[in-house]
This record gives sequence, C-alpha cells and structure tokens, in this order.
Amino acid sequence: MNWYHFITATSFMPVPASAAAAGVDYLYAFLLISGLVSFVILIGGMTIFIIRYRRQSETQKSAYITHNTLAEFLWSFIPFVIMMVIFAWGWVVFDDLRKVGVVGDVEVHVTARQWAWSFQYKDGFKVSSPTSDKLNPEIANSTLLKPGIVVLPLGKTVRFILTSDDVLHSFYVPAFRNKMDAVPGRRTTFTFKPIEKGDFTVFCTEYCGTSHSNMMATIRVVDSEQYAAWIGEQQAAAANAGKANPADKGKALYTELGCNSCHSVDGSRIVGPSFKGLYGNKREFADGSTGKGDDEYIKQSILVPTAKIVAGFPPAMPSFQGRVSNEQMTDIIEFIKTLK
Repeated sequence: MNWYHFITATSFMPVPASAAAAGVDYLYAFLLISGLVSFVILIGGMTIFIIRYRRQSETQKSAYITHNTLAEFLWSFIPFVIMMVIFAWGWVVFDDLRKVGVVGDVEVHVTARQWAWSFQYKDGFKVSSPTSDKLNPEIANSTLLKPGIVVLPLGKTVRFILTSDDVLHSFYVPAFRNKMDAVPGRRTTFTFKPIEKGDFTVFCTEYCGTSHSNMMATIRVVDSEQYAAWIGEQQAAAANAGKANPADKGKALYTELGCNSCHSVDGSRIVGPSFKGLYGNKREFADGSTGKGDDEYIKQSILVPTAKIVAGFPPAMPSFQGRVSNEQMTDIIEFIKTLK
C-alpha cells in the first residue's frame, strides 16, 4: 500500500480500488483545500475588519472609501477561474467514470429488486446477493466459491449492465468511487477497472422500501488465475444444476429470483408471508375470502400477485409475468411442497 492509499484509507475515504478512484479523490481533496482557503480568507478578513474598523464612539463617522477597480476585478475573476478549473476537472473525472461506449473484458448483467441484487455472467450462471438478515455473517465467513460473492479479475475492465425489476435503485461501490441508477425498463452501465484485491461492498443509495439499508452485495477482486478457477467451478455447478430434481431447482430459483428477500422458509415474518406450510393449507385474504395453497394459487400469486393479498401483508410484490417459465413455475411449486 503506497502513501496515497494509506492517507485515503486512514482518513476520510475507503481504499481506492478502481483505476478512476484516484481522480475522484484528488478532485475532492482540491475542493476541500480550496474551500478551506476561501473560508479562511473570507471569515478571517471579515474578522480583522470588524476588530480594526469598529466604531469607537457614538459620534464617530465612517471614513469615505472610494472603489478600487483592480480589487473588484480580482475578487470576481479569481473565483471565476477556480470554478472553471473545477468544472473542467470534474468533467474529465465524470467522463472517466462513465465510459459508456467501453466494451468490458468482463460483462455482467445486474438486476435490482426489493431488496437484493442478482448478477448474471455472460457464461449464463448467476450469483444472487444473500438475504438482508444473513448478510453480515455471509461476508464475514465467505470463501471464494460461497454464493452471494461476485468474483472479478484484477486489472481487467469490468462492465455491469444494470436494470431493475420493480422500483428505482442505485448501485454504489464506495471503494470504486462510482455509482449508477438501476431503472425499470432501461439499461444503464457501470464500468470500472479494479486495481486492488479484496472484498468490496455494494450498497443501494436510492431509497427503495423498508429494507433499503440492508440491500447489499459483495464484490471480490482476485488474481486472474483465481478468477479462471472460479469460472470453471461455476460452469461445472451450472451443468450439475441441470441434472438436479425439480425441488432443488426450485430452491435455487428461490434465491436467484429474490424470493428470499420477502418470503422466509422457516415461518418467520419478513415482508411477505412465509413459504413454510403454505402448500395445501388454508389462506385468509385481505378481502375476507379464503382459499387453499395449491398449484393454481401459487401460480397466480407469482404472475398476478395483487389478485389475492394475504391478510396482514402489504401488496408489495411485483409481477413475475414473462420472467418465469412453466418449467420454473413447476420447480418453485415442488420446492414449496417440501416446506412442511
């Protein structure tokens, strides 16, 4: 760790972990220093004038002071030049952060939903962030191949393609000094080049509901050799997943689709009703009617979640119409059947 990393990591900023982070830090430091100098000049000068030219008596009159053209020009022109420097510098830094037209060495599609992130690599396999109530233990005890960890190679250009399934979210990694909104119905990009190995936390910085503050994920930057090994492991796991029974596939979809953010499997209450004991049992709805937790009810709840709202729960679930195939629907139902 060089002196620059030491100062930033031990003062007011996280360790700069992307190639563009240094530009942001230098601009931010310039703003702080120039702001401090301006504050000292303005407040210090005002204080000196107050003390030196204060009225000594009730009859004392202020001296008549004519204007000074040079002074008036300088106190307007110098701040103007400083502001133009900040504008140009900020534009260069902003352009470096966005890199809209850059094709990444690694491209990952990122989908935001209340309240989790899911990451799909171009090879087809997916990684989903852990549920909010288990996030900290996952990060603390994580290994290279543990689910919920997004692994990326050191020194390669990475391009995240962002979208949202429900409301507006914002993808933010403090160590990379960059963030980008995830907007429903649109694709935005988040491009960076990691220059430090380690674990870096992803936050949502656009208020998106009750568990907004817990909507986090972990990006792990590793050597190219470790990344290649991880890719191989994930591809093998994806191939084996195709051979799994329907209930196991449904269990994987439970995390992949973000169901775990709102529905527990142990009977505990989160945002929506628990999946435990759902299948085959009586359901009471907000309109006073009742029904049975059978295949048709589960299918309707996934595709048209507002059709039957369980009593005591808000109508917060988005529709999964067009996102869940008939085969996946069967897998999810088979998984729910196992939760007696």
